[in-house]
Amino acid sequence: MNEEARIEAVGLAMSRNDRYIFTDLNFFLEAGQILQVEGHNGSGKTTMLRILCGLTLPTDGEIRWCGENIRKNLAEFHAQLAYVGHAPGIKDDLTPLENLELARNMDRARPGVSGEEVLERLQLPAFCDDVPCRNLSAGQRRRVALGRLLMLDAQLWVLDEPFTALDPSGRRLVEELLSEHAKAGGMAVMTTHHAVNLDGCPVERLQLGT
Repeated sequence: MNEEARIEAVGLAMSRNDRYIFTDLNFFLEAGQILQVEGHNGSGKTTMLRILCGLTLPTDGEIRWCGENIRKNLAEFHAQLAYVGHAPGIKDDLTPLENLELARNMDRARPGVSGEEVLERLQLPAFCDDVPCRNLSAGQRRRVALGRLLMLDAQLWVLDEPFTALDPSGRRLVEELLSEHAKAGGMAVMTTHHAVNLDGCPVERLQLGT
């Protein structure tokens, strides 16, 4: 982890159908910090995350990684990013292990971490090893999607409603992963309506739509 890494939103604004969803949005996140984005439906939470990932262009403002606009070297920025959207984003025809191995091949893998170890950490039943993801429950599919965070060597996690479809044990697992990531020098930006307890790691809050 790069202890000097930081991500900034500078003067972000986004309009849709001639109406601004948000304007003059600013925040600053350093290694070891977590930002929780809150707001009512339609306040622009998912849009803001997509801008943060470089997937959507803002109407105004910019995102900076280590002081530079991410657009100057988007590939380098994406190498430090792991994004899990509101939809699981996994391939239904593949098993959980095959989905994790696909993530390993497509992105920068974390050294020394196997798909089998990640599945065990995700607390997925043993029978899931050979079952296509289409046959899993919504909560199990969410765990597979979150498993990409453990497969990739990414300092910045961007998570859109990571607790969706998870039972209490799954929510505790996500909290553990976030806490461990922050303590290791990672950073995370997430949207959620849930109160989170990250074992002593402070959580900054950003309210949209106020």
